[in-house]
Amino acid sequence: MEGKRLSDLKNLEQDIDTIESGYEFLLAYAAQGRPPHVEAEHPTPHVGPTLKDMLAAMNNVTSALAGSDHEYEQVIVEDIRKASAALQFVIDQPKMSSELIDNLNASIHLRAVLTDCFLYSEVFRPSAGETAEPTDGDTKGKGMWTEA
Repeated sequence: MEGKRLSDLKNLEQDIDTIESGYEFLLAYAAQGRPPHVEAEHPTPHVGPTLKDMLAAMNNVTSALAGSDHEYEQVIVEDIRKASAALQFVIDQPKMSSELIDNLNASIHLRAVLTDCFLYSEVFRPSAGETAEPTDGDTKGKGMWTEA
């Protein structure tokens, strides 16, 4: 995606952080051994808000990368599409449980998005003393960030 602005970069960083921190919460939730329950009738923490935040962040990343000609950015979009379907499937369930969330955590689709986020964020985050600027638009670098 040519012409990315630093504000776009900041939004992507925030969305990636939401996805990554949400996954960390899901891991902790799965470890609690909670039986199937309706969240409104069960003490906190509730997993539903985290799932919804992760889904919204994934939708934001998809929107930001959707017009990109860069192949890897399109891989990210496709991985997010699959993981989003799994998240929405879990959100739609009437009862939550640690086992349900543990199975979501094990989903190769969700793990692919996490790996995509780790890799992508390392590429577009500038190192200390550098600034992020979009590439000059050549086809190899479309949508990617490079050192100034």
